[in-house]
Amino acid sequence: MVLDLVRQHRIEAHAEEVLTGHPPVHAAGAGFRRLLADPGHRVVLAVLPAADGGTEEVGAGVGLAVLGVDPLSLVLGTPQVTVDSFVVHREHRRSGVGAALLAAAAAYAADTGAAYVVAAVPQDADRQRFFARMGFAPLTTRRIASVNTLGRSLAAWQRRRLGILPLPRRVPGVGRRRSVPPLPSATAAR
Repeated sequence: MVLDLVRQHRIEAHAEEVLTGHPPVHAAGAGFRRLLADPGHRVVLAVLPAADGGTEEVGAGVGLAVLGVDPLSLVLGTPQVTVDSFVVHREHRRSGVGAALLAAAAAYAADTGAAYVVAAVPQDADRQRFFARMGFAPLTTRRIASVNTLGRSLAAWQRRRLGILPLPRRVPGVGRRRSVPPLPSATAAR
């Protein structure tokens, strides 16, 4: 149930396009257990009541939020709660599940003395609008790079810094747009 929500989140956030490989189910489960045991995070699961209305059986999980306290914000003296992962099952959107998860984030912020809640929101128009309606303002853009890509970029940067320049990929002046000649001035045209 929970792992299905995590997988849905990764797919909808286009993380599958960036991250390579699929961890085995047991590895994902072990990782989730470590997250649950981590005192620096709180995992909030939104569930529907059991189908029969009873209290013994847990209903279906329809939403998940992973909350934490930003360590740098603690150093700066203004704790901020981070919403690192936020997913609501497709069939249960626009039914108050997202608002309930954000209410849990606000309660966690109150528990930790945080004055702000910061959410990492995927570039999805519906989610952007939802968080904007809830009072969130844009703060920063997060980017992702694989360790291999970052290593290649850093190696190229280091070569340039040391003056070991690779051959240019383009010949200067070839394939560039030509500049447009300036328009004649209004006083010259009579």
